[in-house]
Amino acid sequence: MIAPTVVLNKVVVAAGGRTLVDIDNLTIQAGERVAIVGANGAGKSTLLRLLTGFAQATLGVPLVLGRSVGKGMTPAELRALRAQVGQVHQGLHLVARLTALDNVLIGSLARRGGWRSWLRWYALADLAEAQAALHAVGMLARAATRADQLSGGERQKVAIARLLVQQPRLILADEPTAALDPAAALEVCKLLVQAARSATLITVVHNPALIPLIADRVIGLKQGRVVLDVATSALQDQQLTDLYRSTPVEPAAHWQLSASLRDVPVVAVEPTP
Repeated sequence: MIAPTVVLNKVVVAAGGRTLVDIDNLTIQAGERVAIVGANGAGKSTLLRLLTGFAQATLGVPLVLGRSVGKGMTPAELRALRAQVGQVHQGLHLVARLTALDNVLIGSLARRGGWRSWLRWYALADLAEAQAALHAVGMLARAATRADQLSGGERQKVAIARLLVQQPRLILADEPTAALDPAAALEVCKLLVQAARSATLITVVHNPALIPLIADRVIGLKQGRVVLDVATSALQDQQLTDLYRSTPVEPAAHWQLSASLRDVPVVAVEPTP
């Protein structure tokens, strides 16, 4: 039996006298595609940071990929965990001065390690793999272009190509389509799901119309607590409306549902072989 990817049991993250995350019980199984939704300040990004050790639990011990994540981890253990976790952020987290190809090659360093990771030395096989990944996301023609000369959608495609090379077991995507136009957002969602065919995918989603494209389970956070946990197929518009209703951190008027979930166009995704 495959162990769960994430297990949070009575895990709390607090800072500055405020509770950011307070999870009583949450388990995410291997291979699941999960959307995390909630208003600004609900704890979505903090939850993702908790899973990689960038945020520390005040109470409880998160289990991620079978590892206890917390202050007791050695630097080597933390590196080993992060090597198996791929990330795509709204901030794009590419090295601006490097080309698209070089940014993708960085994904291979997590698997190579040793002196190669310090010198950024790549074998011919690494180069071929990176070029194949760029081709898979439609970016091979832009391989020699610096990251800071790419559009937002192109940079997200490069980040996804990097995931293909890294081959992580867990992918964390924090609002990966927030700065993209609708067409680019749909394409990035499709590519992200394809990149996660052999991994668990957890995505912070800012647009509910994208939920059916990227997740089969929806977890809603409010003031750091899980208040919604349903299959995407069972999700109702009213549940999202209630989730974004006025909170101490964000008035309900700030959130507008962009479309009824019943009317969302479905983007075909190739099944896992």
